[in-house]
Formats: sequence, structure tokens, C-alpha cells
Amino acid sequence: MSEVNPRVYNRWERGLATPQFDTVVRIADILQVTLDELAGRTPAAAEPRIHNQELLNLYQQVDSLPDAEQQALIPVIDSFVRKTQVQKVMSRRR
Repeated sequence: MSEVNPRVYNRWERGLATPQFDTVVRIADILQVTLDELAGRTPAAAEPRIHNQELLNLYQQVDSLPDAEQQALIPVIDSFVRKTQVQKVMSRRR
């Protein structure tokens, strides 16, 4: 998989374009979800798949944080996750 041009990725996010099917399959593989889960047709698995014990411990404590602090974590975590997921998908195409 070649690198995704940031403009293309931005168009995906804004709903102006859609990735090719093989890219969607790779995204689902990387996220460890089914295509139905990725498309929102079925609910995602309820149990988190966190293998890093330290991260799992922190995850379990997040719910006790004040709402404002939880909300502040969302864009930070989301940006790391999205960047890594896209990089993995694109590196598999190579």
C-alpha cells in the first residue's frame, strides 16, 4: 500500500470521497473489526482489546475523571490512533 495523500485522507473524512474496497478491508483488519462493525451495521465488540497492561489500567481509570478532562483526552487519543491506523493501512499496500 502506498502512502495516502493527506488531501485524499481529508476527503475521506469529510465524506467527499470513499476509499477503494481493498483499502476498507485493510482498515478493518488493522482496527481488528469486521466490515459490518466498521460500517456501523453491527455494534463493535464490547470488551476493549488492550494488551498493554499499563494502558489498560489507565483506561479503567478514565471513567472516574471529570467530564471536561475526559473530553480533553478524546481528540488527543483520536489523533494518535487515526495517524497510526492510516500509516499501517498505507504501508501494507507497498
